[in-house]
Amino acid sequence: MNNDSSARIVADLDAWIASAAPGAKLPSTRTLVTRYGASPVTVQKALRTLAARGAVESRPGVGTFVRAVRVARPNDYGWQTAALGAPPHRGPQLSTALRTFPNDVIALHAGYPDRELLPERLVRAAFTRAARGDAAVNRPPAAGLPELQAWFATELGTATPAGTAPPAPSDVVVLPGSQSGLTTTFRAVVGAGRPLLVESPTYWGAILAAARTGVRVVPVPSGPDGPDPDELARAFRQTGARAFYAQPNFANPTGARWSPGLADRVLDTVRGHGAYLIEDDWAHDFGIDAEPVPLATRDDSGHVIHLRSLTKSVSPAVRIAAITARGPARERILADAQAESMYVSGLLQTVALDVVTQPAWRTHLRGLRHQLAARRDLLVGALQEHVPDARVEAVPPGGLNLWVRLPDATDLGRLVADCEAAGVVVAAGTEWFPAEPTGAYLRLNYSGPNPGAFPDGARLLGRALARQRQR
Repeated sequence: MNNDSSARIVADLDAWIASAAPGAKLPSTRTLVTRYGASPVTVQKALRTLAARGAVESRPGVGTFVRAVRVARPNDYGWQTAALGAPPHRGPQLSTALRTFPNDVIALHAGYPDRELLPERLVRAAFTRAARGDAAVNRPPAAGLPELQAWFATELGTATPAGTAPPAPSDVVVLPGSQSGLTTTFRAVVGAGRPLLVESPTYWGAILAAARTGVRVVPVPSGPDGPDPDELARAFRQTGARAFYAQPNFANPTGARWSPGLADRVLDTVRGHGAYLIEDDWAHDFGIDAEPVPLATRDDSGHVIHLRSLTKSVSPAVRIAAITARGPARERILADAQAESMYVSGLLQTVALDVVTQPAWRTHLRGLRHQLAARRDLLVGALQEHVPDARVEAVPPGGLNLWVRLPDATDLGRLVADCEAAGVVVAAGTEWFPAEPTGAYLRLNYSGPNPGAFPDGARLLGRALARQRQR
């Protein structure tokens, strides 16, 4: 009976709405109850039906109204073109590594480790403890919590050889992630319009940071063993650059780890030109077959500016990094960082410090090494079996990525699109070159989700590449 009454009310009101003006107010619920001889529940059900169809809209405390017809039209934002003017520079777009995809694809593009590789229990417990303390409400010092500054300084100091002065906690500036650290350092130490030497290929985020700060990037050839020291020296002489950005340990994307001899030659060149080495130690916690030894441990004269991040190894929700620099460079970096973000969340700093000072943190890192080794070797083996035309120039001793060389005739754009259509996401290596690419490369991440699907992903990649040869 109620269903029939509700339908009758809907039909009658539909006819009334058709002739009513947009915005007209419907009779009150009490009036409709009396008019139709129905219960309030039945009347409300009829009004909900009309609202679900978009015929009416309810305004709490006011009444129910005939919905105004909204004419669909294109948005016109053309006025903003004149208001904004031309962009100051056209920097690179955000990397494929930051894109998210449904769970049913095979993700070989990721820039962050899978959740199962993170110390999740440590992080959750640290957040719980931090929320109970003063960090949840207090403003921390601009340079960072003193205890966290001391932890970063001690980590470097422990690896510093005899005869070299270790850094002091006051040399450390805590930042909200390494990307912020790159932007701050490039702006404070290099400066807009001035040259910055970078490895080629190099981290796409450094290319982006340089573009956003107006720094002029100068590529230096770099391969599976690191940069060419002679080319580095020539670039310093020709450009007059006063800074070189590099990743001496498990470089992204190549996985290169510098030998002690190369590290000495690079440091000698940097010192000889009165320059800075901006050392990105992003993969400090991701050693597999080798332990990372930062170049900052070999220098106490202020030539090395060391950037260390915890975001990838602790949690992407804990965006904490630190720059260790000595002398006036540190003061300029701190001033720029303070102007940019004022201070870093004390809550996140407390969480990061809690995690890395737990005894279970070292246990986690030991287990992580074995997990990364298994994943890396699984993906390398799958590529060898299913993509014979692909070449891994060097199996990285650490880090998260494989740098894969493809035949020169490969159409990378089409290959990436074909792979994505087949259910596997890969990243074209072009994003990691600061100038024209020197070949057709893919950067494949072995720390992403579902490593059991790596062989299937390699098989799909091999088929997509084979189809290009057949055309």
